[in-house]
Amino acid sequence: MFSKKKDNTPTNTHKKTPTTSSNALNSLVQGTVVEGSINSESDIRIDGTIKGNLTCKAKVIIGPAGFVDGEVNCVNAMIEGRFNGTLHVSELLNVRETADVSGEIFTNKLIVQSGAVFNVSCKMGNQQTNGTAGTNKSAVKEFNRGEAAGAQKKVG
Repeated sequence: MFSKKKDNTPTNTHKKTPTTSSNALNSLVQGTVVEGSINSESDIRIDGTIKGNLTCKAKVIIGPAGFVDGEVNCVNAMIEGRFNGTLHVSELLNVRETADVSGEIFTNKLIVQSGAVFNVSCKMGNQQTNGTAGTNKSAVKEFNRGEAAGAQKKVG
């Protein structure tokens, strides 16, 4: 009865909570204006305004009331609102019918729905990890051939 020794070793009752969840969603609500740079590990939805740079290691959603003016680097993007600037999407860019997009686009896959305003220069192909477009040799050859034949160059 009294012969058993009691184990006084402390038990770890604390569980580690993950720092980011795959279901996490950042949200910038309508009426909010952010100027500067934003970095996000998880999805972000923008219904307000961002003037600056956004780097997201997941999906960027620009809602119908959202506006981004600047540079965005992300894995996937869905645009329902307005975008002006440079957009680097390493996987899929989905431009919805309510979208108004202008600037430069670099993406691997593209969906543009009927009714969207899409005034961009667009380069498609595999993306490198730093957000810059990969080289599509046949497209480069075709571009160079057109340039040699007197095609106009965009001056910016």
